[in-house]
Amino acid sequence: MEYSVFEKKFIEKAKECNININNIEKFYKFMELLIEWNEKINLTAITKPDEILEKHFLDSLTIQNYIKENDKVIDVGTGAGFPGIPLAICNDFNITLLDSLNKRVNFLNEVKEQISLKNVETIHGRAEEIAQNPKYREKYDIATSRAVAPMNVLLEYLLPFVKVGGLCLCMKGPNVKEEMENIENALKILGGNIQKIENIKLLDGKIERNIVAIKKEKQTPSKYPRKAGTPSKQPLN
Repeated sequence: MEYSVFEKKFIEKAKECNININNIEKFYKFMELLIEWNEKINLTAITKPDEILEKHFLDSLTIQNYIKENDKVIDVGTGAGFPGIPLAICNDFNITLLDSLNKRVNFLNEVKEQISLKNVETIHGRAEEIAQNPKYREKYDIATSRAVAPMNVLLEYLLPFVKVGGLCLCMKGPNVKEEMENIENALKILGGNIQKIENIKLLDGKIERNIVAIKKEKQTPSKYPRKAGTPSKQPLN
């Protein structure tokens, strides 16, 4: 897709979705890098420019209104950089991208360098281990994640990173209701409380997203997150 076509489509679709965008040339370069690297390593099943624009870029930006200018943000299990990279392109807040696979972190570092993202830090590691590191534990205003784990597992990954008073923004698909039935105990143990569940439908239903905003009301006990692999094998039901 030529840049002029991409730019026109992006502007039109963002306007239709009531999403603010800027630095479109950086999104275009990011898309080129994503497609190029995806031929070498498996980053995403979404490889057509139109779908990348809608299902990766615009979808990632649905949470930006929850984040304030000076917030410190961590994207846990970022994968190919979603939602973190689009948020960093459009906003000045500092964002940390955490992923457990080194080759994905290498890709993110290449993107960071190629499109000059000074507000991005990358970390290679598992959430369970990094969240126990005092450098990162309870240091963030916002922790977010897209399509990483069920809610009762995801909260054990995210809440330890968040300061008291901060937010977890869990990006979920259309069928979040069932997951929400199993999180009461996890919230109680980890110190969170449901603030809002926002259902978003964009582009005539092409994008349907539930944003679950969890406010952190008290410190997470030091034993959480448990050792790597345990939260997914033994969720806090």
